[in-house]
Amino acid sequence: MAHKKSGGSTSNGRDSNPKMRGIKLYGGQQAVIGNIIVRQKGTKFHAGQGVKMGRDFTLYAIADGVVKFANFNKNTKTVSVIPA
Repeated sequence: MAHKKSGGSTSNGRDSNPKMRGIKLYGGQQAVIGNIIVRQKGTKFHAGQGVKMGRDFTLYAIADGVVKFANFNKNTKTVSVIPA
């Protein structure tokens, strides 16, 4: 007969690493070429003028200027970099 109780296991013993998503530069802030503006999952924000989208949906600046967020239509938001 066993004299030690078995350890058992838990079903919540794991966690994923943080992804650091979100807006990195807000409207009105200066952006330099290559600056990340938004890290996102899917297309919550779309690329406008002076902005390109990476393969992981990251929006980054391709021109120097000021960041501007705008509504494209009722459901779509765009991010642009307006040259100063």
